[in-house]
Amino acid sequence: MRHSRKVSKLKRTAAHRRSLLANLVCSLVEHGRIRTTLAKAKAVRPVAEKMVTLGKRGDLHARRQAVAFLRHKSIVKELFDNVAPANADRQGGYTRITKLGQRASDSAEMAIIEWVDLAAIKAPKEEAAPAAAEESKD
Repeated sequence: MRHSRKVSKLKRTAAHRRSLLANLVCSLVEHGRIRTTLAKAKAVRPVAEKMVTLGKRGDLHARRQAVAFLRHKSIVKELFDNVAPANADRQGGYTRITKLGQRASDSAEMAIIEWVDLAAIKAPKEEAAPAAAEESKD
């Protein structure tokens, strides 16, 4: 029986699985939504939600914990500056998984994982882009 066996191993070693999940969370923070297999989406959801919780805490220790896991300071900055404030009033459930059906090549179940407040997260990026374009014209 599989009592207390919650971790989905994804047929990888522990180090490989940790790197895979860190990379998927980085892509999710960077792009707002990613298309992956259903198993990987279900595995990355709790990790992404823990990173948002660290971002909502916002203190130095939480930032260092996020950098230790994600290994990209720019992604952690975006997580703490854009994603976490957009989810400040939400008490969990920051991500949404939408099933897409089967992939043509190997019939793997595909899914999209995205932030629930995707519009609020993308708004600060869009405001910053025109301001940067105006500064480059001068």
